[in-house]
Amino acid sequence: MIKTDILIIGAGPTGLFTVFEAGLLKLKCHLIDALPQPGGQCSELYPKKPIYDIPGFPEILAGDLTGNLLEQGKQFQPGFTLGERAETIDKQEDGSFIVTTNKGTQHHAPIVAIAGGLGSFEPRKPKLENIEKYEDKGVNYFIKDPELYRDKKVIIAGGGDSALDWAIFLADVASSVTLVHRRNEFRGALDSVEKVQELKLVNKINLITPAEVTALHGTDHIEGITITKDGEESILETDYFIPLFGLSPKLGPIGDWGLEIEKNAIKVNTVDYQTNIDGIFAIGDVNTYEGKLKLILCGFHEATLMCQSAYKILNPGKKFVLKYTTVSGIDGFDGTRKESPKAVVKAIV
Repeated sequence: MIKTDILIIGAGPTGLFTVFEAGLLKLKCHLIDALPQPGGQCSELYPKKPIYDIPGFPEILAGDLTGNLLEQGKQFQPGFTLGERAETIDKQEDGSFIVTTNKGTQHHAPIVAIAGGLGSFEPRKPKLENIEKYEDKGVNYFIKDPELYRDKKVIIAGGGDSALDWAIFLADVASSVTLVHRRNEFRGALDSVEKVQELKLVNKINLITPAEVTALHGTDHIEGITITKDGEESILETDYFIPLFGLSPKLGPIGDWGLEIEKNAIKVNTVDYQTNIDGIFAIGDVNTYEGKLKLILCGFHEATLMCQSAYKILNPGKKFVLKYTTVSGIDGFDGTRKESPKAVVKAIV
């Protein structure tokens, strides 16, 4: 049983910033996310795309924003349960909650903050006969451990950033990498497209376009795929097939938790973004209220106010005096301290 002060469901930007704001209040956080790494959409869908409306950053890559948020919260030592989806929630007699994932991992906390963005992400699966038969038997929709593909034959399908980035990375890991896309044009960062072109010229990546994967072959594990190009079929041997066609956001099991739902979003108040269930908050894109804007900076604001209310719930009768970090400094749970340089007192003669 993992115990924490605030259990955050969703490790996107809003969830990650919650770690920092809670840490300032001496509250410990643990995060659950169905994706294999923190960052939500910023990491999974567009890590190399620039964001222009983050205060203080005229331009920042989505992946860099994730890295900065992780670094900012690192001193407060958050815990992570990644690659697992929050499945059920059970309220205890003392008002706390036990949240269990689809893999049976249990988490106990008095406060639950749902920061799941647009919900849990499920991979967009290609419409191939018997693809479910090969899932986790050579067909993977995420790459959790690149070493799994060491010296193996890998075929990747897709035309976005994820397909390009993983093809580039695995070119130095796998024995062979084939990238299949139904168009000649790729929707990804220009430098990634150019890198794939370079790797193709030196035979590090086998690029097949325009083409589609139309069939899978194998007994207990995938052994090959059929590729259709210009109306002609060919079969390639492979150890792994990784279709990277993006993710489909769904509210998922959270929709069955008894929360008030409106248009696939969780209704909250506009004081502290608490739901209709005491102790459960919803912040970021997953919530809805009058005037709601689905912006990262709005999620940061909601996380800040939510943490203030969480502190009051966890410390009844205790008053928290807000101090600017420029005055109070920051004491990390890891023993570190950050503070502004002390003013020098010196007489002028």
